[in-house]
Amino acid sequence: MAGTKSAKKQPATNSSAAVEAVFDAYPKPVRTKLLALRRLIFDTAKATEGVGALEETLKWGQPSYLTPQTRSGSTIRIDQVKLEPGQYAVYFHCQTNLVEAFRELYPELRYEGNRAILLSADDKVPEAALRHCVALALTYHLEKRKGTAK
Repeated sequence: MAGTKSAKKQPATNSSAAVEAVFDAYPKPVRTKLLALRRLIFDTAKATEGVGALEETLKWGQPSYLTPQTRSGSTIRIDQVKLEPGQYAVYFHCQTNLVEAFRELYPELRYEGNRAILLSADDKVPEAALRHCVALALTYHLEKRKGTAK
């Protein structure tokens, strides 16, 4: 299995300087939106019962948010969409049912398969919907433990 990406977990980079460098490298319109999304993720975590402190790190070179203390949630990653200038996304673990649940709740949002919500730097951020989706991701394992996950 050596050499296959799926055989190993991608190591996380814990340096806040490395995370800041990634944000600094984004084009300004996308950087502004991603920094607002970063604040939304931290604010949502703080306001959501059972989540605990978030860890911000890099996974696959993308700013990533984990719940290491409580293990309540599934990792959330944010990044620009490489081949679409002005586009950015919130990525979720593709082997969860999170994006499927989001599609049912928010059919007006744009999605990429079962792994991402797609957004445009030119559009208004659908803040209420994103807060709800982020809260669901940050409590995904809690809900599974309770047997109430969709």
